[in-house]
Amino acid sequence: MDKGVTQVKEISTILPASVRHILSALPLAVRENIEEIRLRQNMPLEIRYGQLSSYVTPTGQLTANSRQGWVFTEEQAGKLINQISQHSLYALEEELKRGYITVVGGHRVGIAGKVVLERGEVKGIRDLTSFNIRIAREKKGIAQKVLPFLLEAARVHNTLIISPPQCGKTTLLRDIARSLSYGSEWASSRKVAIVDERSEIAGCLHGVPQRDVGPRTDVLDACPKAVGMMMMIRSMSPEVLIVDEIGRQEDSDAIWEAVYAGVSVVCTAHGWDVEETTRRPMLAKLIQQGAFTRYITLSRSSGIGTIQGIYDQALQPLQKEEQLWSR
Repeated sequence: MDKGVTQVKEISTILPASVRHILSALPLAVRENIEEIRLRQNMPLEIRYGQLSSYVTPTGQLTANSRQGWVFTEEQAGKLINQISQHSLYALEEELKRGYITVVGGHRVGIAGKVVLERGEVKGIRDLTSFNIRIAREKKGIAQKVLPFLLEAARVHNTLIISPPQCGKTTLLRDIARSLSYGSEWASSRKVAIVDERSEIAGCLHGVPQRDVGPRTDVLDACPKAVGMMMMIRSMSPEVLIVDEIGRQEDSDAIWEAVYAGVSVVCTAHGWDVEETTRRPMLAKLIQQGAFTRYITLSRSSGIGTIQGIYDQALQPLQKEEQLWSR
């Protein structure tokens, strides 16, 4: 069975029966490539697949006409919330503060609704009315095209992967972790530590990775990156640290601590390209001071996972555009 269909089946376990029925009627080629399932109260069901978006009719047909789409009701929203929370929203209080919930398989459900504030800080979200179900993709082997550029003798280059949302950076990061943990034709296996603040890299459920991140990999799930990196360095003596979506000053400080401790760091950041990223104050400082010796930029110009470029520490190109995996 195709991995894409399998992953949609995984996510279907949390969906109301009516939504599952509609999705199962979609053409196979669409189901294989679903990236997002968007459900908004009193609005039509919308899916994103490949580089396209479409509404879905009650019979599983694609349409550009929102009036023909199957409408997600308040009753369906209540059923979805109960399925996701297993009838206990209180148990998900911390995740609700972050605006998303990670479910079986490492898939993520983004949420929107009425925000509850306490002393100016977000305490949670109630009256949930919008859900963005993002399908986590596992693409084994895609790191093989970049690993030769990340390895030098016994060293793993400190690497920053840069891309806009939904261009495959977390999928690539996961496979880099897996490949370094198993070892490859270019290098022996390494001790890898993943600090998975958003539960997206390893997709842990009750602390157990749902994705293959390798046999020599330790995962700290749902922990702030800066705190988690220091915890891992002290407790698990990793050779490589893997973290997703850096962007805060404390992340920068923790990266320097890892570098000074002799631990290689492979991480991601949002950005369109290297030039745009150098204009972000925190990242600019890391780049200017030489924290990273390799940069990978991704886009969707030729499909998800298009390598726009691989660069050295001086931001000189080592390789230009190539697609990591077929659509």
